Amino acid sequence: MAKFKIAQSPTFLGAVMVPVVGQDPVKVGFTFKYRNRIELAALFDEWNQRRKEGLDKLGENPSVSEIVAVDTENQIQQIKDLVVGWEFDDKFDDESIKALVTSCQGTTESVVDAYQEAYSKARTGN
Repeated sequence: MAKFKIAQSPTFLGAVMVPVVGQDPVKVGFTFKYRNRIELAALFDEWNQRRKEGLDKLGENPSVSEIVAVDTENQIQQIKDLVVGWEFDDKFDDESIKALVTSCQGTTESVVDAYQEAYSKARTGN
């Protein structure tokens, strides 16, 4: 008989390839929040709605700077929604999250991809 509990752990570990300008990406360990299917779908809906509302407020001809500001705020929130800790030397706090998002372009996408990959592996049993 398999030793398995249906209830999932509230957190899980994952590796994220963090992009670094002019260098190869660096593999960093992250601790993620677990969400069930319903919670995860609601979170993704929230992200999509928040971005849509943010861009709608900018009007028909937003500047690149305005779009980047909206996306940056959304990406900071995405990190906060998914991550509870990391292996960076920097403390896991709002200031460091903002620094990560603004200085390592593409990091949020890498975090979201790693998070989704953990769920994909769980579905396929790998």
